[in-house]
Amino acid sequence: MSDAQTLTAPEPRALSADHGARPAPPYDTDAPALSVPAPKPLLTIRPRSGWSALNLRELWQFRDLLLSFASRDLKLRYKQTALGVIWVVLQPLMAAGVFSFVFGKVAKMPSDGVPYFAFSFAGMLGWNLFSNIVTKTSGCLLGNQQLISKVFFPRLVLPLSNVPSALVDFAIALAMMGVLLVTYRILPGWGLLLLPVWMALIVALAVGVGLISSALSVSYRDVQYILPVALQILLYASPIAYGVSAVPQRWRNIYFANPLSGLLEAFRWSLLDRGQPSPASIAYAAAATVGLLLLGAFSFKRMERRFADVI
Repeated sequence: MSDAQTLTAPEPRALSADHGARPAPPYDTDAPALSVPAPKPLLTIRPRSGWSALNLRELWQFRDLLLSFASRDLKLRYKQTALGVIWVVLQPLMAAGVFSFVFGKVAKMPSDGVPYFAFSFAGMLGWNLFSNIVTKTSGCLLGNQQLISKVFFPRLVLPLSNVPSALVDFAIALAMMGVLLVTYRILPGWGLLLLPVWMALIVALAVGVGLISSALSVSYRDVQYILPVALQILLYASPIAYGVSAVPQRWRNIYFANPLSGLLEAFRWSLLDRGQPSPASIAYAAAATVGLLLLGAFSFKRMERRFADVI
């Protein structure tokens, strides 16, 4: 081998850490990261406005809670009382007896040709349905302060839960009215078929007034002192212990400005077939009832968002 020719060995190649394994592909930092979608909430609580504020669908979803509150009210109302449910019948009987003596015997008020006791008891039957709902719904929010401040549910459930229990009391007293009709041999006419209509209007009127008073009582506790006095005045300003025929003609337009006057007169006419009310008074009472019910519902829902903070 000549001196010009030299043998050069190849330079050794460095072994990779994985001893000949394929190099890993470069990491693309611009590739989008995989994201897991968040679970959809079961219930979203947000304030509502307009017609959607009533949200009757949500109220229907909580119907079991409404029935539970109504059942609780029935169980606790006459607990630890000696007479129990007898008070449902005894209260209107005593009131009818007092009215029969004062207005029938002393004041000699007309009773449209029927015994005064049955006449006044029929009036008290409709009045108690109205009064019981208004009284219970007006204080339902203050009586459930712990639930309102800690648990979410449609607050409208509380006042509406008082309606079933009031209807149960009404049904028991209505059975007593049937006994009086048999005793005094009073045969109702075809107007008895309209009795559920008057009942529904009285309940709707009571719920409307109760929703307004219950919503106001959260911020203004004076309502719980004003309401009993207002109901006492309304008792004597409505045809309960006397008929519309005893009201002078010149005062009847003012008298029927109270929607309860037309409804109670129609209610008693359905039971006793005496004193048929005028269509104008019924139409006005129905329109006023619907208006008060809508006003009460929207007023309640508008003030509902502040209940937990103020109560």
